[in-house]
Amino acid sequence: MPTHEYTGVIDRLEDDLAVILLEADGEIVDEIVLDHKELPEEAVHPDAVLDITLTDGEVTDLVYDTAETENRKERAQSRFDRLAERPPNDEESS
Repeated sequence: MPTHEYTGVIDRLEDDLAVILLEADGEIVDEIVLDHKELPEEAVHPDAVLDITLTDGEVTDLVYDTAETENRKERAQSRFDRLAERPPNDEESS
């Protein structure tokens, strides 16, 4: 009975479904779709990070990772802030 552990990131919510991208070693390797009722209440939003265990392709454990969700949010905001502060290039300044 093969068991695999992944980091899952909620990509989007469609109707009552959550599309979750599965990551292994920092790369997206698959995606799963779950009813949002199967998710922890605090994790029902895009970009929520989950620790997911699959056994024979079925979710057997799913835990919301509050710290990693916040960490990724801060890194994304930091990248956005750096891009927003870039000086205009020659084409933009004329």
